[in-house]
Amino acid sequence: QVQLVESGGGLVQPGGSLRLSCVASGDIFRLNTMGWYRQAPGKERELVAVVLGDGSINYADSVKGRFTISRDNAKDTVYLQMNSLKPDDTAVYYCNVKGWRRPIAALDTWGQGIQVTVSS
Repeated sequence: QVQLVESGGGLVQPGGSLRLSCVASGDIFRLNTMGWYRQAPGKERELVAVVLGDGSINYADSVKGRFTISRDNAKDTVYLQMNSLKPDDTAVYYCNVKGWRRPIAALDTWGQGIQVTVSS
């Protein structure tokens, strides 16, 4: 089993910043893609940012220039630095990792989700 634990969410005013963290633990063999998704009320889950195993990064157009994703492979952790937050960023944010677990099998797992609310 592989578990993901997210932290860092909360309530912030427009223009503020938050940093989300997601730590993977358990029977990890190798993590490839690590990313963040979000789901606002009444909307489908959408990609926010993802960092691939080779270090390449993709962002949703709506967060480019404001959000930064990074990973610490030694800690099996992915971060999402969110700056210049807007009310439209309000959502439950989910961490997702893909790779391989032990005994060797494909891994594609989600965190429990963490609330981010941007409001004055």
